[in-house]
Amino acid sequence: MDVRALAEQIAASVAGPAADLVDRDSRFPTESIAALRAAGLLSALVPTDLGGAGATLAEVAGATTILARSCATTAMVFAMHQIQVACLVRHGSTPYLRDYLATEVVGRQALLASATTEVGIGGDVRSSSCAVRPDGDRVLLRKQAPVISYGDHDNAILATARRTEDSPKNDQVLVLCRREDIALEPVGEWDAFGMRGTCSRGFVLDANNPADSVIGEAYAEISARTMLPVSHVLWAHVWLGIAEEAAARAHAVVRAEARRNVGTTPPSALHLAELRAALLPFAVTAGDAAQRFDTLAVDGAELSSMSYAIDANSLKVYASTAVIDIVNRAMGICGMAGYRENSEQRLGRLLRDAHSAAVMISNDRILANSAQLLLVVRDR
Repeated sequence: MDVRALAEQIAASVAGPAADLVDRDSRFPTESIAALRAAGLLSALVPTDLGGAGATLAEVAGATTILARSCATTAMVFAMHQIQVACLVRHGSTPYLRDYLATEVVGRQALLASATTEVGIGGDVRSSSCAVRPDGDRVLLRKQAPVISYGDHDNAILATARRTEDSPKNDQVLVLCRREDIALEPVGEWDAFGMRGTCSRGFVLDANNPADSVIGEAYAEISARTMLPVSHVLWAHVWLGIAEEAAARAHAVVRAEARRNVGTTPPSALHLAELRAALLPFAVTAGDAAQRFDTLAVDGAELSSMSYAIDANSLKVYASTAVIDIVNRAMGICGMAGYRENSEQRLGRLLRDAHSAAVMISNDRILANSAQLLLVVRDR
């Protein structure tokens, strides 16, 4: 499977043409996800022995950036789904979970969502108040999630919870909650500034699952080895796609100005050169992070190190600030062409989507975590 080529086809023919309507109506990108499903891209990370494409994270990250240039909402849904698939692939070792990957994710191209935040926890994904409760050969779970992105449209949700009712709040497990085993009660509506098509409203989740749906490995390890680094890599590539598209629109404006004044260099060309200089390290940093994960994932030990956690945290902070800086620079270059909503080079949706990066786990929280780790880790 050529993951990038398929993403390019879908971005050009489906995601791009629908992007403005998805944003305007704050609706799920149904047609884009259907196209990704039809192309088999929802199982790109699943190993070939289970029927998947066996793609690397770097390949999926590249596809994410391509999708984000056309529709950041589609790219973010694709990225969040792949994060959950990666967790199942790397940590779901039971026959039940392996069968789910082969039958549902590969066979039916199931779309996976995530419920890691919880009312009363304050955004700390490494703490849970809800707990798994045994009930014969089943387990019960009730979780009040302030956000479940595309919760009305997924086929299953990976939810965090305390291992038992007597466990401390940071002794967590990850539970695969299939649509047929859960009831979702919506809480509130989704009418956001950007990423409007992710439809990320809150839900009360009630699950009655098979006992084998619980991933036995501690969530602390799943988070360190997979959830955290894969999230930051794929989110960074979503934001890179937004930045690249903004830069491309700025480039188009400058070239158009140059054609109107043949023989002169527009003043905005200097700022375009500065923008491209800012975009290059963003692309290199994000790409290197994806390739580094693929290299380290073979053994996996270093992924649990504090040094690696600091680097993953730093990627998120860097990428989430760089995207806003680059789109702002593009707006300055495009001027009214970028500001007007009826312009081909409009930047409003890109700018609003870029600002979602600041609220996808607060940078202050991430920096505070890195600050604590830096007190312990020796300089390399």
